[in-house]
Amino acid sequence: MTNTRVAVDVGGTFTDICIMEEETGHIRIEKTASTPDDPMRAIMSGIEQGRIDLSDVSMFSHGTTVATNALITRNLPRAAMVCTDGFRDVVEIRRANKEDLWDTYKDVAKPYIPRRDRLTVRERVNAEGEVLIDLNEDDAYRVAEVLKKRGVAAVAVCFMNSYVNGTNEQRMRDILKAVMPDVPVSISSQIMPEIFEHERFSTTMANAVVSPVVVDYVSRLADKLADGGYERELLLLHTGGGVMTTRAVRDFAARLAGSGIAAGAIASRFIGNLCGYPNTIGFDMGGTSTDVSVSYRGEPRITKDWYIEYGFPIRFPSIEVLTIGAGGGSLAWKDEGGSLRNGPQSAGADPGPACYRNGNEVATNTDANMVLGRLGTSLAGGKITLDPALAEDAVRTTVAEPFNMELHEAAEAIVRVANANMANAVRLLSISRGYDPRDFALCAFGGAGALHGAAVARELSIPTVIVPANPGVTSALGCLLVDIQHDFSDSFMRAAKGTHPAELEAAFQRIEDEARAQLTREGVEEKDMMLQRTVEMMYQGQWRSLEVSAPSSITDMDDLIEAFHEEHAREYSYSRRDAPVSLFRAAVKAIGIVPKAEPAKSKVHSYTPDPDRRRRVWFDGEVHDASIYDREKLTAGATFIGPAIVEQFDSTTVVPPAMKAEVDAYMNILIHTKA
Repeated sequence: MTNTRVAVDVGGTFTDICIMEEETGHIRIEKTASTPDDPMRAIMSGIEQGRIDLSDVSMFSHGTTVATNALITRNLPRAAMVCTDGFRDVVEIRRANKEDLWDTYKDVAKPYIPRRDRLTVRERVNAEGEVLIDLNEDDAYRVAEVLKKRGVAAVAVCFMNSYVNGTNEQRMRDILKAVMPDVPVSISSQIMPEIFEHERFSTTMANAVVSPVVVDYVSRLADKLADGGYERELLLLHTGGGVMTTRAVRDFAARLAGSGIAAGAIASRFIGNLCGYPNTIGFDMGGTSTDVSVSYRGEPRITKDWYIEYGFPIRFPSIEVLTIGAGGGSLAWKDEGGSLRNGPQSAGADPGPACYRNGNEVATNTDANMVLGRLGTSLAGGKITLDPALAEDAVRTTVAEPFNMELHEAAEAIVRVANANMANAVRLLSISRGYDPRDFALCAFGGAGALHGAAVARELSIPTVIVPANPGVTSALGCLLVDIQHDFSDSFMRAAKGTHPAELEAAFQRIEDEARAQLTREGVEEKDMMLQRTVEMMYQGQWRSLEVSAPSSITDMDDLIEAFHEEHAREYSYSRRDAPVSLFRAAVKAIGIVPKAEPAKSKVHSYTPDPDRRRRVWFDGEVHDASIYDREKLTAGATFIGPAIVEQFDSTTVVPPAMKAEVDAYMNILIHTKA
């Protein structure tokens, strides 16, 4: 039996398992019901159902929602924060802003660590990194003893100006570890050595509170896999688009917050490159939400402005993903102004859409698609049976009768509103960022992405839609396509023109030494290390910076300044070449290359397949006799013209009238939206 690679993506409804044979690139999939109380049970159940011999697995990669769910539900162990005297309320004051500026009565959530567990010590470092007051060790030991008595499970240490000199923080950590050796301690000078106290404190706080939860889960899973015969490192997908080993998770647990949604963005970028489209828009539509991501010139957009709860940023670099409440279970409803709306309310997995026969009577996108004939009477290989009569009743009572519409007109209205919502989300990540959607391909996946992908692409004039071979488990596939990755940075605040290239080069050398040491600790050989440099820059007087790629050797500051002007012009449609430019931060992405198996490639033989059956399907107010294909019967080179429906175990693909679809060598379906 050949070596296999296994990737697991845990969702709210299903746990998806992607199994790839290294020698052939053949992929098979397994889906099992998720177990929210302990995700590990669903993983082990899926391994058993998939008949996976763990002793034969060469790589096990996992996208987990454990950290995300812990922060959302606030099901967190008791944690504490140690701050500079006078600064315990930085995370409470925040930026004094609100998510909804005009809602007087809506308060921002409380910090993850309450005020009674935010204690202070006397110490002080100035903005230049000079220690004005050494850590008062009497205070430090007193605080440590208090926290020990309180039984805290984790501690965050956040001192003023520690981003330029973390000496006092490091000493505080040593004292805490001496008093409480088994309690994890996160220090802000290690977690995020950047200016802006709230963002640094908030990120360190989030890292501390999820650390016990994540480390416990990861350790138990690693032990369980080892008991089953797995001998390699368990790899955990993080939001930056790479994976971490279990050792790295102990220091940077909060990097796993948002782990699941990053996998889909990674997979869409990979599939787009495979198909010859370096510019791709990831369109991951599931049962409750849709995740949109952008990859430009083969690289995903990275952001540091993200959070699980508004007001408490997590500033680790993350793939930028926009999530909206639009999915197969999104509910149709009438607002106070008499307009038809769609989502963000959702029927979820239970009771689910009306056609699931679990008691819901409100129309969803799934019900509308069923009324239009775009869905058959079963999903997931027959595991879920759909009732067309219940779907019709829901659409009739929810939309057709209140809006005085004919049944199929109402169903199309539901789908159009959903498509408009999703198209707007794509615009937010493309047009508003300076990208033209017409220069991209839309990679549609998730359980419902292929149902709506072609219509959304047509709305945005996107010329090509890519439907992966297994759309429902594409996010799991993304976990197989990543390398070990860490992000290191250091503040470097000075005028660009007045900086000698050797000064910036020396800063990069220090960061790269730290990066190599981290990869070495994780068992990465020198030949498999890759270091990518970036510099954050801004016009003098600004406080928001832009990231610019930096060469492997800094010899000329003028080239960096010119690159910043060009990036500013692309991002904001203007640049100020006569304005002075400031440097803000030097950063290094440290990558440990993980060998990747290539997906199986088939020989292409062009032909027009005969439909397996035909069905009445509605498009734009007209009924069509559409061709229905079983996807597993289609081979590379198959070409057909819509209207057509392609059905498979984990998804359904809709090809509207006059659009051309073709199956490529990697078994992706390419839908060309223009005839």
